[in-house]
Amino acid sequence: MIKTTIALVLALAGLAGGTQAQTYPVKPIRLIVPYAAGGAADITARVVGQRMSEGLGVTVLVENKPGANGVIGTDFVAKALPDGYTLLMDASGPLVVNPWLNASMPYDPVKDLSPVSQVTSYQYVLVVASASQIRSLPDLVAFAKARPATLSYGSTGIGGGGHLAGELLALRTGTKLIHIPYKGNAPALADLLGGQLSFTFDTVITSVPHIKGGRLRPFAVSGLKRSGSLPQVPTMNESGFKGFEITQFQGLLAPARTDPAIIARLHQEVVATLKTPMIVQKLGTEGGNELLGSTPAEFAQQIKHDLALYQQLIREAGIKQE
Repeated sequence: MIKTTIALVLALAGLAGGTQAQTYPVKPIRLIVPYAAGGAADITARVVGQRMSEGLGVTVLVENKPGANGVIGTDFVAKALPDGYTLLMDASGPLVVNPWLNASMPYDPVKDLSPVSQVTSYQYVLVVASASQIRSLPDLVAFAKARPATLSYGSTGIGGGGHLAGELLALRTGTKLIHIPYKGNAPALADLLGGQLSFTFDTVITSVPHIKGGRLRPFAVSGLKRSGSLPQVPTMNESGFKGFEITQFQGLLAPARTDPAIIARLHQEVVATLKTPMIVQKLGTEGGNELLGSTPAEFAQQIKHDLALYQQLIREAGIKQE
């Protein structure tokens, strides 16, 4: 009798879960961004969230929970109810970089979150000021070897994509480069243009206006494919640095154990959203991103790939969070 009752309860619970997934969503969805308003992840969340609101028929409310380099907001979602009403628009840092810089991470990016879709991918471009005496990538490497610990480069902070690209360049060339962290792209670019920095790996989108305006000279992009915004600029791979790969992503995730049917519904809406002309223009053409809409399984695989990639790089370069 007891076993029969337990079986009935479990069956009813499963039926309730299935019914919830079929009617989802029925109330507003919170989309957490683990960064301050105005940044890349925030812009992506607001643009995508607005379009998803229309497709889902409920309001998607973007909520910023910044702090600890993205850890606070990411942890909030990792510990939320897995009912599909608290989601995360995250970037690479909290998921695949911070775990190797922070010995006491409050969440496991693989076990505590369910990937929905990788929304965008973006890369960096190695640039110098047009007034620089360094005229090419071979020039930069030769200068760095001849004068160790002389060339300086800026980034948005320790563990950021620009920093990781600079460390990878130093490892591949056997040189000592000086890393100077900034609080954003703008001050780093200002110092580069002003002659206080030797070079930088900057995001493509923020460098393009300066490149087109003749103020910056691009040498190579950091991904395995050329950037659609800078098709004339070769990759680091094409420039002789085989396997050089530094790309970052923005993606949608839910708490672990979220009903697969809800994950599938959200993924369907992301794919539809990324095909919208306004989104293509805003995030792709203007934003310098590659729009993806990958499946949950593909996004999960990308996270595991990047975790392994950055673990090796951070270990070899001896990068530590200050």
